[in-house]
Amino acid sequence: MSVSDPAPGTGLPTSEQQHTTEQPLTERVNNRSQRPTSEAFKAFMASQWAPADSSLPPRDSVADYAARRRRAISDRFPGERLVLPAGPPKVRSNDTDYRFRPHSAFAHLTGLGVDHEPDAVLILEPVDEGTGDDGGHHAATLYFRPLAGRDTEQFYADARTGEFWVGARPTLAELEARLGIPTAHLDGLEAAVTKGVGAPEIGGISVRLVRKVDENLDALVDTARYNTAQDPESLDLSVYDALDDQLAEALSELRLLKDEWEAGQLREAVAATAAGFEEIVRALPRALAHRRGERVVETAFFAKAREEGNDLGYDTIAASGNNATVLHWIRNNGPVRAGELLLVDAGVEAESLYTADVTRTLPVNGRFSEVQRRVYQAVLDAADTAFAAARPGVRFREVHAAAMEVLAARLEEWGILPVSAAEALSDAGQQHRRWMPHGTSHHLGLDVHDCAQARRELYLDGELSPGMVFTIEPGLYFKAEDLAIPEEYRGIGVRIEDDILMTAEGPVNLSAALPRTPDDVEAWMARLR
Repeated sequence: MSVSDPAPGTGLPTSEQQHTTEQPLTERVNNRSQRPTSEAFKAFMASQWAPADSSLPPRDSVADYAARRRRAISDRFPGERLVLPAGPPKVRSNDTDYRFRPHSAFAHLTGLGVDHEPDAVLILEPVDEGTGDDGGHHAATLYFRPLAGRDTEQFYADARTGEFWVGARPTLAELEARLGIPTAHLDGLEAAVTKGVGAPEIGGISVRLVRKVDENLDALVDTARYNTAQDPESLDLSVYDALDDQLAEALSELRLLKDEWEAGQLREAVAATAAGFEEIVRALPRALAHRRGERVVETAFFAKAREEGNDLGYDTIAASGNNATVLHWIRNNGPVRAGELLLVDAGVEAESLYTADVTRTLPVNGRFSEVQRRVYQAVLDAADTAFAAARPGVRFREVHAAAMEVLAARLEEWGILPVSAAEALSDAGQQHRRWMPHGTSHHLGLDVHDCAQARRELYLDGELSPGMVFTIEPGLYFKAEDLAIPEEYRGIGVRIEDDILMTAEGPVNLSAALPRTPDDVEAWMARLR
């Protein structure tokens, strides 16, 4: 049998023949390429390019705010090295990557958004007290892979970082001018992370790392900790896990209160989201005519998200009919039918990476039926009651409790609750949660579920304070197969979600420009269609 002959019945070479090649698997992805490698080509590629613009960009408006955030974290961990990676590109399939998005903690402390800093790492290096940035305990350095010169092979040969493939990247000087953070080439990262690592009691430096962002950086820090341990054989890794967890917790809690710049970014994200909802209404006739009308709705919003912002803040929920009773319905492959309700939960992520999170429930044909309006009004009343309860000093959990009182009362009034509303609202009851199983609110910011690592006493049991941004999103979900409810309610899912900024004077509904009452929703849809 020749080398090219397949194994009998398989169409493939025999097992022995498959391994005769010397080419490593990692290089085979380039077998499709026919890149020139001659010295003549390399010399020609490196010549006759216009000189680069040597002027420096102005300082970003976020730079001073990000500096204050770094100082706040510095005050929490004096004397310790803090390592915050942006993260590497993530593979979508084979050699194609998802659009890059940096880790939120990195974005928060640098002010960097969009997609031009894969593999970057922010290091806060401990210094003598009072000698650090802004009089703090640390000096920040941003390690970064800058733009390669056009006289290098990387310029045209590196499909992940070369300018010919992915576009221009900022230089070290440009990024430093924009952010006010000293920058250094990524080649120096390993030394910066590992130098002097060791137990503080013997003069070493303790390192805290934002973990599970960059596997290579996790391994580098773990190795440095192991190699400098006084007794590696009895090393207790849980001690280091606790150090890293405390950093993640502090970074998350720092985002509980948004500064003025962050509030402005969230306003922009909400405004773009409102424009996206208008596009959804305009697309409804096309959605009605398509076998996967939910996809028409989803893509109408996505187009606006990409036009006005960086991307979606999360996968859009475009749920028509009974799909609206599935809390995180993101398949969006169902039809959109006249007479049904369409629940859309969507948010535009701004280029700063701050995201809106808004839900509206729309009658597909532009008019609510009597029972649809009844359910919708109950959810709206619950949302309005929760909004009225949200005041500085009120505990976060009380916003949810206010909404639940309204929904339990309506379910009792409609004869759906198997017990009284009072009994259902007790800790021993909770029967009403069959139709509203999620929470009414969550913090919002760089992550759609922001501040996720904050302690319970500062989140759920914490007091609302000026600067907090959170959602109010009650709902009722009556599944078509739910035999505990009258037939007229089955297949109806309603959620109304708004983004709320807490101020000293009380809550401000950032998404109030989108119609909320049944009459206003109907009039708005008629105008757009």
